[in-house]
Amino acid sequence: MNAADIPLLSATALSRLVRNREVSPVEAVEAYLERIDRLDGKLNSFITVCRDEVLEAAREAERAIAGGRYLGPMHGIPVAVKDQVYTKGVRTTDGSKILEGFVPDEDATVIAKLKAAGAVLLGKLNMSEFAMGVIFDHSYGTPRNPWDLERNPGSSSSGSGAATAACLCATSLGEDTAGSIRNPANWCGIVGLRPTWGRVSRHGVMGGTWSMDTIGPLARTVEDCAITMQAIAGHDPKDPYTWAVPVPDYHASLDGNISGLRVGVLTQLAESDTLDPEYRAAVTAAISVLGDLGGVIEEVSLPLAEHCGTITTGISAPEWASLRRRTFTGRLDELDHNTRIRYLRASIIPSQTYYKAQKLRALVRRQVLDALERVDVLVSPTGPVPAPPVESVPGVHGKEEAAAELAGRSAFTGPFNLAGLPALSVPCGFTSNNLPLGLQIGGRAFAEETVMKVAHAYEQSTPWHRRNPPI
Repeated sequence: MNAADIPLLSATALSRLVRNREVSPVEAVEAYLERIDRLDGKLNSFITVCRDEVLEAAREAERAIAGGRYLGPMHGIPVAVKDQVYTKGVRTTDGSKILEGFVPDEDATVIAKLKAAGAVLLGKLNMSEFAMGVIFDHSYGTPRNPWDLERNPGSSSSGSGAATAACLCATSLGEDTAGSIRNPANWCGIVGLRPTWGRVSRHGVMGGTWSMDTIGPLARTVEDCAITMQAIAGHDPKDPYTWAVPVPDYHASLDGNISGLRVGVLTQLAESDTLDPEYRAAVTAAISVLGDLGGVIEEVSLPLAEHCGTITTGISAPEWASLRRRTFTGRLDELDHNTRIRYLRASIIPSQTYYKAQKLRALVRRQVLDALERVDVLVSPTGPVPAPPVESVPGVHGKEEAAAELAGRSAFTGPFNLAGLPALSVPCGFTSNNLPLGLQIGGRAFAEETVMKVAHAYEQSTPWHRRNPPI
């Protein structure tokens, strides 16, 4: 096939060609490298491209497959990961110039698992500095959204969203604390899964908020998400917070049959005053599709939903500041302005505020768990608005704007990160100016297969995943 078309394939479609030796891993890597060279200057999605290393890994994958040692659906598939994840011999910057020269001497567990599955690493992806949201000046260039270069591709996992949507990697990994997998997926028109807290190892990942951080896949289809998740999930003795529970065959669950599954619509989010009108219409239509597919639709109330952004910030900010104290001591002037302000602000949050946020978190978790005793999944918009413009002077400029920020994206994604439960964003439409919109589907602990099953059934019944950005 034409080499330029290889990156446009889904990871699953490419996997079949690689397995049948119709496309070699080397051909795939070369096609992706050519596309990165041609397009990433517009997107700034990569911080480091592992050109020599990935070609050697692709040659080894090609030899193994030719020798009958095929490892499975990720074998020879070019992936990229957020630059928050340790990669042996490859710099890992956490999005900051402070760590520009840091080269880990070991792989994170998720990298070791990807390599064991045969995946080959294209490079490290751009992100906000120390995974702390919108900043003034990205150390490695401002990431851009491939659907509109003047739009934001997401929050801290911005490079993962942009690169995957623009077909600069077959699939990628991001990190989600308060929504940083789901938000880039939402704004870039792809699938992003936040797994159950403890489903995927965080050993070798530069953390932000220990009680909410999760590593998960961003992909162009639910199938791609499933095969990537299969490679990284499972207990890890190096991470005491991982759970020793069985990992199901995620791909096998994607049978398209959701007849009789109970689908709860989170009314506080689906009917929020902050929700963009076009977004509201797209979510309403998506819920109708789930009903047509046999899902049993019912409304579910989550009274604390609108406060989840505030509760999340009350926990994530002081945990992040505590974790970074040693790194930032004596180096505050080297940080981006917004990073510095967030750190200083978080450092003076009173302990009673953190404690109250934790108590409220327990109430949110109870409300979500109670809802999931009545339904199999919960659905809502992934966020309130499509991708906003890249700000020339980002930040909060007053009390009212601060309150609006807390009632924004984190209020929509917050119920699931506060409850430690899996949640996924899948494309559910486009605005009149061709910006993607995402439907959030959340489920019970360790029920990622149910979440992906519903998302896949919806995806295959709609055209949204077949669109490519006009870059």
